[in-house]
Amino acid sequence: MTQAPSFDPSRAVDIARKALLIESQALQDLAPRLGSEFARAVQAVLNCPGRVAVMGMGKSGHVGRKIVATLASTGTPALFVHPAEASHGDLGMVARNDVVLALSNSGESDELNVVLPVLKRLGVTIVAMTGKPESSLARHANIVLDSAVAEEACPLNLAPTASTTAQMALGDALAVALLDARGFKAEDFARSHPGGALGRKLLTHVRDLMRVGADLPRVAAATQFTDLMREMSAKALGVAILVDDADRVQGIFTDGDLRRLIEKGQDLRGLTAADVCSKHPRTVAAEALAVDAADLMEAARITVVLVVDTEQRLQGAITINDLMRAKVI
Repeated sequence: MTQAPSFDPSRAVDIARKALLIESQALQDLAPRLGSEFARAVQAVLNCPGRVAVMGMGKSGHVGRKIVATLASTGTPALFVHPAEASHGDLGMVARNDVVLALSNSGESDELNVVLPVLKRLGVTIVAMTGKPESSLARHANIVLDSAVAEEACPLNLAPTASTTAQMALGDALAVALLDARGFKAEDFARSHPGGALGRKLLTHVRDLMRVGADLPRVAAATQFTDLMREMSAKALGVAILVDDADRVQGIFTDGDLRRLIEKGQDLRGLTAADVCSKHPRTVAAEALAVDAADLMEAARITVVLVVDTEQRLQGAITINDLMRAKVI
């Protein structure tokens, strides 16, 4: 390597801007070329009872791994098979019912070309993603997706840059076309991302977080105010829940209610739970999503929601702190 010239900040910015423009243009040029072959690729994957086996060497292999991750997380079972390892046993990962998505910008990758005849004899559908539609890979393939670019973003026009960006974008286009065709919804996405924010919002139900049993501060209508306060303090939810003999919710008393009574200067000593409880507390079903309880709290400006069944029997309570700990909000 020759000695590097002195660093020119303005030249570095110019080179970077040009690289972005080249890659942006590559994607704009790619869109009009999508047509019947792309539709055939989508149909082939939809009809596939197995998985999509993605193969690629070098930079195309790195892109292939990302395409696998995107397909798998959006409803299309997929795996990555390294072409070099495929010649030494890993080809057994590909079954007759699979679709092979083979990536090579030149279409002349030796490692891929070695396994292509075997894949043809196996009878799998081969979808080629290549920048050379006349290449060996394209000739072996059943379906060819043209990912050609006019030039690489590399100033030497050598390092895979614009070409790998085109492959990545074409893989994303395939994945989103498939998820739409499958009727894939946000709930489905959440099931494959249970640890993410969306997963927590769409998979966590009120029943998963609610306080139950002895943790609930229950009081009867005739409970004296001092006893109500003891129960309320002992359970540390900031509320007392008025229930009847059948455990049906009749009302609620909150910290806010207490402050308002004190501000009025009312004598509290002779009061009962029936005297001080609000008659229409906010409630939610145990089967509801936790995010729905969060929305209810925000709309009503409250911090606790009671959980009841269809007969208004008390099942639990959920607080804003419970939602925050679960990272639902």
